[in-house]
Amino acid sequence: MTLPSTYADRNCSLARALEVVGERWTLLIVRNAFFGVRRFGDLAGQLGIPRAVLANRLKLLVREGVLTRDDDGASGVEYRLTDKGIALWPIVRAMMAWGDAHYSPDGAKRDLRHDRDGGLLDPEGRCEECGSAPPVPEIRIEPGPGFDAAHSGPDPVSAMLSAPRRLLEPLAASRTRQTG
Repeated sequence: MTLPSTYADRNCSLARALEVVGERWTLLIVRNAFFGVRRFGDLAGQLGIPRAVLANRLKLLVREGVLTRDDDGASGVEYRLTDKGIALWPIVRAMMAWGDAHYSPDGAKRDLRHDRDGGLLDPEGRCEECGSAPPVPEIRIEPGPGFDAAHSGPDPVSAMLSAPRRLLEPLAASRTRQTG
C-alpha cells in the first residue's frame, strides 16, 4: 500500500510536521537559515538546489509560518526564521549530531559553542563549561575536527560559513538583487 501524498486530514502530529519539514531540501534550507543564509540566490548557490524547488519550499515555509519573507525594497528579499522556525533548532541540532556520530569518522563537521563562555555544547545542547542550554542566538558555530574546507563548496556562501559565527547572524553574502 502506498502512502498518501498528504497527511492534512490525519490526526497525527508527526505526520503533520513531516508535511512541513519532512522533505530533505526543506531541512537543509532551515539549517542554512540558522546559519544566517537569508537570500534566495545564496541558498540556491550554497545548497545546489534547483531554483524552482527552492521557490516552492520557501513558499511552503512562509505559508506555514516557519520563515518570514521580508522585502524592504532597497536591499531585496530576505527569509528569516520565525519563533516557530527557531523551535526547530533541537531537531536540526540532533540530526547534525546523529550525522556526525554515524557518518563523520574524523569528528563533528561543525562544533557548537556557548558564545558567552566558549564551552562546547554536548549532543543535547548543554554547555560543557557552565551547564546551561543556551538559547539559539547565544550559540556559535565553527568548523569542527571533521570539517573539510576543500569539500565545503566553491561558492562564496560556503566560504563565509567556514568562519566561526553566531547562529541567526545574517550572512553578508551577495548583495545583488535576488528573486524568490
